[in-house]
Amino acid sequence: MGYGYIGKKVRLQRILRDAKAVIFAFDHGVEHGPADFSGETIDPRKILSKVVDVVDAIMLLPGMASLTHEVWAGKIPLIVKVTSKTSLRPEQEKLLQSPFGFVEDVVALGAEAVAATVYWGSNFEDQMLKMWFEVKREAERYGLPALQLSYPRGPAIKNMYDVEVVRYGVRAAIESGADLIKTYYTGSTESFRRVVEVAAGVPVLMSGGAKAKTLLDFLYVVKSVMDAGAQGVVVGRNIFQHENPRGAAKAIMAVVHEGYSPEEALKMAEQ
Repeated sequence: MGYGYIGKKVRLQRILRDAKAVIFAFDHGVEHGPADFSGETIDPRKILSKVVDVVDAIMLLPGMASLTHEVWAGKIPLIVKVTSKTSLRPEQEKLLQSPFGFVEDVVALGAEAVAATVYWGSNFEDQMLKMWFEVKREAERYGLPALQLSYPRGPAIKNMYDVEVVRYGVRAAIESGADLIKTYYTGSTESFRRVVEVAAGVPVLMSGGAKAKTLLDFLYVVKSVMDAGAQGVVVGRNIFQHENPRGAAKAIMAVVHEGYSPEEALKMAEQ
C-alpha cells in the first residue's frame, strides 16, 4: 500500500464527511462569463465568505483559488478544477475542454482534490481523455482524489439527460479511474438510482445545473438524488444566484446531511 493511497483516502474523508457532501462550485466565470453574476456576486470574495462555513467543500479554478485564498484557506476543503473553456470560442469547438492548470498547482494551493471535465461523446473525446489521464496519473503520485465531471455531450446524443446516456457516462468515468463523479440528474429517483448503481460504489454527486425556478423545486431534486443513493450534490447557481446564498446553502445541506424534507429545509433559507 503506497503513501498515495493513504493520502487519497484521508482527503476523501475530509470532503465526504459522513460519506456525503455538498460542494459549492464557483467556476462559472470562464465557461459562462460575467453574465452569470449580478450585484455583489461579481466579487467572488463576498459570495465565498457567505458559504465557506456552511458547505462541505468548494470547487474553484486555480486563479480564483489564489485570488480568494484569504477567504477559504484553513476553513474548508478546496477542490481545484484544472480544465475549462470559454463560450467565446467557435461553435464547432464548444465541446472541448482546455487545460486551465496543472496538478502541481493543485498541490501548491493546498487543495484536497483535483477536478477535470470529460465530454463523453464529443468529437474531442480523445483530447479530453488525454488530459484526464495526465491529471489522474499526477494525482495518484500526490495522493489526490480525482473528481471527473462526467458530461455526455456530442453530436450523436439526442438527450444528454437520458438515463441510459448518463449511465454510460458514469460507467466510462469509473472505467477511467474517477474517484468521485459529478453528473446530470435524470429526472426521477428511480432513474437516478440506476445511475448510482452503475457507479459500483464510486461516489456520485449530482450536477446542480442552471438555477431552478424556485429553491423549493431544487430541494425536491436534491431529495430525489439522495433517496436514489447518491453521495451529494455539486451546486453553483442555485446558491450564488439565490437572493439569500447562505440560506440556500443551509437548506441544501439540511436535505443532504440531515434528511430534511424540502419544505422543512426551505425554512432555513427564509431566516
